[in-house]
Amino acid sequence: MTKPTKSSGEPPYLRIVAEIRRRIADGELTPGDRVPSIRQIAEQWGVALATATKALTTLRLEGLVETRPRAGTVVAGTARVTPPRRHSPAAQAPEQELTLDRVVRAAVDIADAEGLSALSMRGVAARLGVAAMSPYRYVPSKDDLILLMADAAFGEETYPDRAPQGWRSRVELGTRTLWALYRRHPWLAQLGSLTRPLLVPNLMVHGEWMLAALDGHGLDATTLFDIHVLIYSHVQGLAVHLEWEAHAEASTGQSEDQWMDSRAADLQKLVESGRFPTFAKVVGAFDDGYDLRLDALFEFGLTALLDGLAPIIEGQEVVA
Repeated sequence: MTKPTKSSGEPPYLRIVAEIRRRIADGELTPGDRVPSIRQIAEQWGVALATATKALTTLRLEGLVETRPRAGTVVAGTARVTPPRRHSPAAQAPEQELTLDRVVRAAVDIADAEGLSALSMRGVAARLGVAAMSPYRYVPSKDDLILLMADAAFGEETYPDRAPQGWRSRVELGTRTLWALYRRHPWLAQLGSLTRPLLVPNLMVHGEWMLAALDGHGLDATTLFDIHVLIYSHVQGLAVHLEWEAHAEASTGQSEDQWMDSRAADLQKLVESGRFPTFAKVVGAFDDGYDLRLDALFEFGLTALLDGLAPIIEGQEVVA
């Protein structure tokens, strides 16, 4: 892929915009096609992530591209190339309209589309069309911003005032709600481990719901909290792979299926080696290969987990 020709005095982001605009106009990129990501633009054109972000933001404001969570930035279905507009500071959003909520929302949008690795304070400023240092008036650092992003994301779902009947129904609702949030924002699973949990109020809302569902059944405090952590680890443990797969696809340019196809010869060698007979037997039983479906695996695991926990929870309730 060639870089755009430099022109005297033109900002780098406008040269990038002009090149991607040309590709859309010439039909090299058609509606639904992925355009280079923030990181790919930075590498291909040798610019900072903030400059790459500003280029994609400009194209988005012109209606040529749109952001789709975990799909990245794609050519918009209604994209029409018009003569380029002049971009000047006067065309940017007035900084007096900037708010903490806008800063956080812009950061969430970047992370949803490109992953946390593409997030920077300058990139957030570029997306908002404000001066590079402006977000620092609302949040002191990227680490603080990420905590605010997580809190905002976990706060997108709440629970009914009247809880469903039975501990299992309540736990299922809480677990599926968390899964939906991780599905919507895969980067959340990268932020905290079980040993060093993420301590933000809106995640605690989900924890409170789960603990309340398990409380009152005769469990001692340690067992109750162990069960809570085990259920949460099921959600987070699977959700981690959402972001890993998105990152792998962005860095390799291959989908999951394409990557597996490229490893078909290696897999065949393992099957034919004779060292792993059970593996060979199971793999050979698949008509069209094994389809790893995380949503189905989540539900299967949740059912198995709660079936196994039921005697502990309900048994203690009987004893009590």
